[in-house]
Amino acid sequence: MARKRFDLIVFDWDGTLMDSTGTIVKCIQSAAKDLGLVIPDRKAASHVIGLGLSEAIRMAMPGLDEHLYPRLVERYRYHYLAQDQDLILFDGVPEMLADLSQQGYFLAVATGKSRVGLNRALHGTNLLSLFDATRCADETFSKPHPAMLQELTRELGQDMKRTVMIGDTTHDLQMAINAGAASIAVDYGAHPVNELTPLEPIFTASAAIQLHAWLNDNA
Repeated sequence: MARKRFDLIVFDWDGTLMDSTGTIVKCIQSAAKDLGLVIPDRKAASHVIGLGLSEAIRMAMPGLDEHLYPRLVERYRYHYLAQDQDLILFDGVPEMLADLSQQGYFLAVATGKSRVGLNRALHGTNLLSLFDATRCADETFSKPHPAMLQELTRELGQDMKRTVMIGDTTHDLQMAINAGAASIAVDYGAHPVNELTPLEPIFTASAAIQLHAWLNDNA
């Protein structure tokens, strides 16, 4: 049977496949606390998830002396690496990815994580073999620049019009718009659904299991 709409499915990582939003927020807040700075609230800290780390720290805590930002990044990494091995995937994610791969879809990741961070996560969750390609924020332009999707489609020989980006943030959905790809939102991650809806995703999922079912019926 002919494929309905897409050949390439691109996933964000944090807040979409992995239940890490709360941990990331706490690590940003802990980094600020370590340096005696004003601690950003949850909304400010969660809004920057999906961006490259340096950019995220700057947006979460704007207007600081320049010398503080590298120190904040260092403290964030210290706190995150102390607990990232305890993070888990959302219910249904391994089954969804294995099923989509078996059906013949190309699968990819576009993430604000560093290459080292994503590789740790992929090996820790035993998902590395399921993805055909991945892009990280320290390898190319950060979201919402379209470069990650452009590079992934080019590497895999895929058509942007038959590519869908799945993510939990406005950064993910805006990247899809900028690249000319379709998008699907998940509302269980970093950004609230009222911020995602105006970017007109073709579907909004409230759980990975629901996302899996929709993809099976519609992708």
